[in-house]
Amino acid sequence: MTRNKEQKVGIFVDVQNMYYSAKNLYKRKVNFKAILNEGVKGRKLIRAIAYVIKADVKDESNFFDALTNIGFEVKAKELQVFFGGAKKGDWDVGIAMDMMRIACKIDTAVLVSGDGDFSDLLHHLKSLGCRTEVIAFGKTASSKIKKEADYFVDMDKNTRRFLIPNNRRRSRTRKKSSKTKKPKQSKTSKSKNKKVNKTRTNKKSKQSRAKKTKTNKSKKISKPKSKNNKFKPKRKKHKSKKSKPKT
Repeated sequence: MTRNKEQKVGIFVDVQNMYYSAKNLYKRKVNFKAILNEGVKGRKLIRAIAYVIKADVKDESNFFDALTNIGFEVKAKELQVFFGGAKKGDWDVGIAMDMMRIACKIDTAVLVSGDGDFSDLLHHLKSLGCRTEVIAFGKTASSKIKKEADYFVDMDKNTRRFLIPNNRRRSRTRKKSSKTKKPKQSKTSKSKNKKVNKTRTNKKSKQSRAKKTKTNKSKKISKPKSKNNKFKPKRKKHKSKKSKPKT
């Protein structure tokens, strides 16, 4: 059985398996919207279920809301804490039960997990007449589940699509996009720009010369006389009349 548009598809996502695989391999988060689109591939979607574990982590409720907005039906289970501090939280049995219940209503069962424990489940679904597909990271996926699936999608081969970029990488890409390259100028445009620059420099030099001449002229102007130095008319000296000798 190959893929066609008339197939009815059910998608079952082991969120914990995907989360830790992406964190250990790439230290990044999974793009579950891209996984949903890959699982559907233009076919008729009957059910898309995401299985999560509640661990009282920051922004956990926001993550669950994001899954529902994408189009998943979220099923949550509390994290089990045992005596001595041991913790356990998995959906292996729950995923297997749901896939068995819905098998009669779908043509293709898409399992999003690399856990090898699901290999027997895939074998049983194939005996019921269902096509089995697996989406997982090839580096961490079990070889058993790869062999048992009719079709395997290796997420390692397209990390740009299936992983969300980190905040640092986003800021770098934004900075690169903001720094646009200047267009290369032709030789004719360069020569024109040189001529324009020369004319500008000549104008500036002329203006500076005119300013210098003005300042020099202003310096040459004589200073105004003070009030004390008023013009005083010269007094005529009276010539003394010589006395005539008496006869």
